[in-house]
Amino acid sequence: MPALMELLGMTQQQASHIYAVFRQDTKNDPHVHVGEVHATDAEMALVLAKEQFARREPCVNLWVVPMSAIAATAYDDADVFEPSTDKSYRFGGSYREQERVMRTKRRD
Repeated sequence: MPALMELLGMTQQQASHIYAVFRQDTKNDPHVHVGEVHATDAEMALVLAKEQFARREPCVNLWVVPMSAIAATAYDDADVFEPSTDKSYRFGGSYREQERVMRTKRRD
């Protein structure tokens, strides 16, 4: 799996100063990607993210992640996201029906 920076055409040095920012509006909400900041380290990235993405709207938590640490699927692997038509792993019927079938198999 390639790193996101490779898919975007960045070098390791460029990506090491870019941090993806994720914010959480309330404790029950998921963290959502809201943008990126350019910073020398994670501590500075948090300060810049707070100023940029948490100043006007309520926010309970921020995550900053170095762009070089994010892995991504390649665009060539789009077939990975195609739904599978093989559902042989499923067992149809209700729980009672499954028990009836299993009892029959055990007797044989």
